[in-house]
Amino acid sequence: MTQQLTVQVQGFGEIQANAGERLVLALERGGVDVLHRCGGAARCTTCRVSFQEGEPDAITAAEFDKLTEKGLLGQARLSCQIECAPGMSVTPLQTASSSGLEPGKAPAEQIEPDPVWTTRPGASTEG
Repeated sequence: MTQQLTVQVQGFGEIQANAGERLVLALERGGVDVLHRCGGAARCTTCRVSFQEGEPDAITAAEFDKLTEKGLLGQARLSCQIECAPGMSVTPLQTASSSGLEPGKAPAEQIEPDPVWTTRPGASTEG
């Protein structure tokens, strides 16, 4: 059975998510019009969020590379590359309504491209 959890979304309240679910999909299902243009494959940064609490220490190589390329590493995360976990509190940084843009194709259920995990810069590696 999948663990249900709550994600706090600034400006939208609480949404329900499944542990391990892609954050971008949980946000959409919860009524947040988070923008995503590349189909959830870390080829753009439109689905970016900032964390108030619960930022995961793990980051995919694709997310790391795209955030580095765009000068956003340490400032934002890509919701298409994050799995929901307890204690998350996020702010969507771009929505379809605030940008006037239409979202791209729906992201797949699983993180794409196949995730290669590493530890994000600044993450606590203390047990």
